[in-house]
Amino acid sequence: MSAEQGDGTVGKALDVLDMVAAAGQPVRFSELLVTSAYPKATLYRLIQTLTHQGMLAYDADRQTYALGMRLVRLAHAAWATSSLAPLARPYLDELAAETGETIHLAQMDNGQVLYVDKRNAAKPVEMFAQAGKVGPAYCTGVGKAMLAYLTPAALERAIQRQSFHRFTEHTLDDAAKLKTELEAIRGRGHAFDREEHEPGIICCAVPILTRTGRVIGALSVTSTTTRTSLAQLEHAADRIKETAARIAAEAESWRFPEQT
Repeated sequence: MSAEQGDGTVGKALDVLDMVAAAGQPVRFSELLVTSAYPKATLYRLIQTLTHQGMLAYDADRQTYALGMRLVRLAHAAWATSSLAPLARPYLDELAAETGETIHLAQMDNGQVLYVDKRNAAKPVEMFAQAGKVGPAYCTGVGKAMLAYLTPAALERAIQRQSFHRFTEHTLDDAAKLKTELEAIRGRGHAFDREEHEPGIICCAVPILTRTGRVIGALSVTSTTTRTSLAQLEHAADRIKETAARIAAEAESWRFPEQT
């Protein structure tokens, strides 16, 4: 998202950090310039400022930029103070040991899913979701579980941020279908991923809610169609809800940012 709506220099600088992060590896100025919405001089000035402030690191030998250690320190501080991951750790360990399946812990970030922690299955399976990754909300179990319990205004804002890209033949590809699904989720208290994001990947997910009903995260048990079925995963729904409630109770004394 570009900073063209009054966020000024700070917004532009964050755009540049997003571009460097999206590259997934150290990147040259010329490569950033290709994808940047900013003029060459503006981009160069922003990169120099970010490098000077330690938010970017410059490798003079390779002439590349990467995320800086100051940003790493800030990320660790955010993880410790705004993420559910530290306090949820023992509960994830317990649920993973009981089910033998992959466990995901997620929070919402600007209408998208931020995976904040994960436990691999007894027999790990390669999949998109990894701690630190951002994924779509409309076609993942944890995403739909959180969307279903947002306030009407927050839900509308989140829906506006969905791409509705069709990843598989099972993907919900418009807002109307998603809203119908969210009503069903509220009715039963848990969500499913029916191979909507990745072929062969299924899950049962529940929201993590405060006593006042505010969404602070979501928890899922994830498996594959070759190993189990949605019906079998649903047998674990009550246990997942119990774990989510314990995490929510632990979090009551913490102050987490609103989920939007």
